[in-house]
Amino acid sequence: MQHFISQFPGLVGQTVTIKGWAYNVRSSGSIAFLQIRDGSGFTQAVVAKTAVDEASWSAATDATIESAVEITGTVSAHPKQAGVFEVQATAVVLIQKAEEYPIGKKEHGPDFLLDQRHLWLRAPTQWAIQKVRNEVIYATYDWMRDHGFTKIDSPIFTPSACEGTTELFEIDYFGERKAYLSQSGQLYLEAAIGSVGRCFDFGPVFRAEKSKTRRHLIEFWMMDAEAAFVEHKENLEIQEQLVCCIVERVLKNCQAELKILERNQEPLKQVQAPFPRLTHAEAIAKLRTLGSDIGEMDDLGADDETLLTQQYDRPIFIEKYPAAVKAFYMKRDPNDPTRVLNADLLAPEGYGEIIGGSQREENYDALLERIREHKLPEEAFKWYLDLRKYGGVPHSGFGYGLERIVTWICGIHHVRETIPFPRLLNRLEP
Repeated sequence: MQHFISQFPGLVGQTVTIKGWAYNVRSSGSIAFLQIRDGSGFTQAVVAKTAVDEASWSAATDATIESAVEITGTVSAHPKQAGVFEVQATAVVLIQKAEEYPIGKKEHGPDFLLDQRHLWLRAPTQWAIQKVRNEVIYATYDWMRDHGFTKIDSPIFTPSACEGTTELFEIDYFGERKAYLSQSGQLYLEAAIGSVGRCFDFGPVFRAEKSKTRRHLIEFWMMDAEAAFVEHKENLEIQEQLVCCIVERVLKNCQAELKILERNQEPLKQVQAPFPRLTHAEAIAKLRTLGSDIGEMDDLGADDETLLTQQYDRPIFIEKYPAAVKAFYMKRDPNDPTRVLNADLLAPEGYGEIIGGSQREENYDALLERIREHKLPEEAFKWYLDLRKYGGVPHSGFGYGLERIVTWICGIHHVRETIPFPRLLNRLEP
């Protein structure tokens, strides 16, 4: 029976068999030490020559870095490190002896490591990041299910764009009709709320923006949510609750991973509702006191977001942006029609935007006017306008970028490490 390293706390004194990879090996005379990774965790197998047969000793001493091995032995607590467990081996099988591993212990540049991404994923830090990513995903699904949201799968091929087509990948497949890789499932979720009330999707999206910043990928994963009869204020409260749940789950279930990443957890412990709220106008005024020359009606750039978030110990909402810099579907603020009922949620410690959302325009005539103002093809949005003709109601939604949330929670610098195989402006492989 195969056991997993993650089970070791409950198996002390018992005989186990684990299968995995030797990510480090060393031997000294009559004893060998194999650092083993099996996907669930990490452990050290102690192989004493006098405790194993000749074949096992040969396997232990022949093993190279990243060789696949099977270890049988007794689980024991580490004599000096609390909460750490080892295997006192009684048998070793060398499943596959690895060739010389290209990633050494020396420092490697990011381009080299990305070229070796298929192997770099095995590093403890990269393992930890993917485990945190997994926890964020499951926390999202659990919270959404517990709060009445139904999972709806939106299409990846779309004939229209949420925010214009200049940053979309055009697909030449449907004859004379243009099609694009989706940048968001939002519009389709707005259709689904007429059926299920509250819904979300979760999948890959694509943006052709030619950006090389540390916050951008051209293929990334996004969760979009929409809710009927929810207006602007409640929309922000939903986002607050979700983010607090995600961070709480990671703090509870990913302690080993956060320690590997050397993440300072104190800032994460400060992530509690309510989050501060600033209007766009208030944010501009504050930025100017901090030395920014941003214009009164400008959208916030990455540097502006970084500057703002460094002033707070938890995420902050920036709401009610100028309508001129936001998407056509956002509902105008009834108290100031030059602005919209939207908000961006900015993560602290300089990480910037992780969620964008708004109340949607539910009025047919007002939405048609916006489509025309943005010079969008009316025919492509006919079905979207229909939603306002047949039971249109106040509704709101938001979307989060999975990789940006993981980057923040893990405390790492570049978003490219948070997705298994990043697609960047200059990178299509491995």
